[in-house]
Amino acid sequence: MDDSTDQAPAEPSRHRGAEQQTIDRMWNFADPAVSEERFREAADDDAHTAHERAVMATQLARAVGIQGRADEATAILDELEQGERPADEPPEEAAELRARIALERGRLLATSDRVPDALPFLTKAVREAAVAGSTFLVLDALHMLALNDAGHEEEWATEGFDVLDGVRDPRLKRWGVALHNNLGWTLHDAGNAVGALHHFQLAVEAADRYGTAEQQHVARWSVGRALRTLGRTDEALELQRELAMARPDDTYVQAELAALTEAEPTIEA
Repeated sequence: MDDSTDQAPAEPSRHRGAEQQTIDRMWNFADPAVSEERFREAADDDAHTAHERAVMATQLARAVGIQGRADEATAILDELEQGERPADEPPEEAAELRARIALERGRLLATSDRVPDALPFLTKAVREAAVAGSTFLVLDALHMLALNDAGHEEEWATEGFDVLDGVRDPRLKRWGVALHNNLGWTLHDAGNAVGALHHFQLAVEAADRYGTAEQQHVARWSVGRALRTLGRTDEALELQRELAMARPDDTYVQAELAALTEAEPTIEA
């Protein structure tokens, strides 16, 4: 076992915050092929430090994996893990890279229907991210655990909420949207629509304060879906009509409107 996981957590660094902002700008989740090209170029750019190139390579693996090329993504992570690191690499940078590699391995396995294999990597990502002082990566890994660790979703989400209580950075606070929304769906699927609605409403609050326009839209749609389950059809219909005015071509909104008005659904609602 690597002794590095027993180290005390590092202090969060401004460098890592700026690094994540760069990564955010380079990501286009609607077009992962574009992201792949950007991260591949950055990973090969000698103008970046060895650490920065390695970080970009982890994102390259993610972009490749999203496109269904899991073996290629795994090979990129294998090469990173087996490659030589600079002798003078700061411990927190080494821990951050371990966290990112473990996180992307976990993500790949989870999306390949190998969730039991993914969980040890995701828990390792939490530990290494804490050693690195990267709250962003801690929250990313916790959100993945809350999404995939069946029977323990609420425990992981609660741990994420505890972390969020101690931060002020709006980019970190944005994780509240995913944590509340995902927990809401766990509760909804388990038959607890009241609890689900509570978390969907908290997701709306977080999205309005810290999230993107897409997150605001999805969070409101989820509230409407829970209202329908609870039989509060008038409220659900009003909300979905508001969403339809903003995005008339959204098939999920149209499906909810169809279900609420007893029309023929266009997709599975």
